[in-house]
Amino acid sequence: MSVLVLDSVVRTHGAGEGKVNALQGISLSVAPGELVAVMGPSGSGKSTLLHLAGGLDQPTSGRVLVEGTDLGGLSGKELARVRRRSVGYVFQDFNLVPALTAAENVSLPLELDGTSARKARKQALESLADVGIPELADRFPDDMSGGPQQRVAIARALVGERRLVLADEPTGALDSTTGEAVMALLRARCDAGAAGVLVTHDARHAAWADRVVFLRDGLVTDESVYRAPEEALRT
Repeated sequence: MSVLVLDSVVRTHGAGEGKVNALQGISLSVAPGELVAVMGPSGSGKSTLLHLAGGLDQPTSGRVLVEGTDLGGLSGKELARVRRRSVGYVFQDFNLVPALTAAENVSLPLELDGTSARKARKQALESLADVGIPELADRFPDDMSGGPQQRVAIARALVGERRLVLADEPTGALDSTTGEAVMALLRARCDAGAAGVLVTHDARHAAWADRVVFLRDGLVTDESVYRAPEEALRT
């Protein structure tokens, strides 16, 4: 069963002359173990697609299913539970809680879902180590530059056992070496059985994906199956 299914999804904003067709009948499925890259020009609908996939927005028509659950049929409380348990989301603007340390930001979704504080912190520290910043565990976001903040956001998305990882330009604030390390983490999580959707403008990062979907004006204009050989990814 696919972890994520978008079934004829339409998303429009506004009405009349101001109406914007952000997505126009998109269908997409992502299987366990698969990483799909989404590319396209600004305004093509990439971020809208991620928001719908993560239950942060509702389609105007069509269905979004995560692990077989139709998100459109859930109450707000049920939807929040799905996001905590099943979806890891790397936001383009990080969305860290300023009053919480790095470790507390990463452990927050686990604690909200009932994990003990001690166990949640242990997993958070492991996730921060995975993204290369264990020494920043007790720092607050405002005491970090953009790159470390982005790594905290990535650690939060990857912590725990979430089956769907959504990443909106996750390497935008990182240098090329750290960016490649983050892509390796996303790839490893998918190889371990999660499904991933990556929005990126960088063809090198898209090369880590199994498929690349191209959007323009809210429509899929092309789709290619691609997985770069490991030796190419290391160059």
